[in-house]
Amino acid sequence: MKKLILLSICALLSACHNADEDPLTLTSKFQYTWNLYETVERDGDGIITYHAQPWGGLAASFKERNMPVDWSRYESITFEFAEPTKVPTQIMVSDRLTTWGKAGIKSLTCNFDGQDMTSIGEVALQASDTTTLYVKRVFLTMAGAVWDSSPIWTGKCEFGNWSDGFVIKGEQFTTAMEGDKLEFVYRTETDDPTINYWQFKTVYNTTDSTLEGNENELNRWGCATVGKESRVYRITLTANDVTKLREYGVFVNGFYITVTQCNLLRKNYVSEEGKTE
Repeated sequence: MKKLILLSICALLSACHNADEDPLTLTSKFQYTWNLYETVERDGDGIITYHAQPWGGLAASFKERNMPVDWSRYESITFEFAEPTKVPTQIMVSDRLTTWGKAGIKSLTCNFDGQDMTSIGEVALQASDTTTLYVKRVFLTMAGAVWDSSPIWTGKCEFGNWSDGFVIKGEQFTTAMEGDKLEFVYRTETDDPTINYWQFKTVYNTTDSTLEGNENELNRWGCATVGKESRVYRITLTANDVTKLREYGVFVNGFYITVTQCNLLRKNYVSEEGKTE
């Protein structure tokens, strides 16, 4: 009887949190973990205390009637933390899209740029080591921009096991501006079952310095991890990125990815009438 009352109270509290949330806020949906030895607690303010194990997962299902949902109208999902993270963390969206975040950050955003978001079932937050994460809020952002694309490199570069790479010269960035995006179009090697992660590394050519725009997504070796089924990776350029890219260009390589095109993207916003501004 006591157990039944306790379950009823928990359900009521969960319903209250759901009622308070706007449609884009997803915090209350993160209620279970992928690892049996992980635990989840939620305080009166809705903050989630997640006791994580290495590569477990604080997860939420977004299926409706047991079917995946369409997130094409959204541009990103963001986790905000009540305290800075102590270990690297990762957002995984339906095993197809991943975003890595270094230790010490207070928010992590997984952008959906250029990806097929029509079939989303589950989202998880993962930690690279044993830790406690304090999740303040999880929310979606509506898509409100279109991007004008200018190709700056085309070809076919198979990275393999860091065995190859390519250079985009500085003159290709003469029109680049802060806030523009560098877009890589690629496919991942999925035929070999022993390969279970895929990475990019982008540095100012002839230097060891990585681009600033994706700094929060880089591991300690300066690499960004992408999802198994992802097809596009984008880096938002900082003012310093633009200056350095004009001077040096960029050298790109990675782990078991084949790049076929690189584009420079400039943002246009969609007005209420549906026209770009």
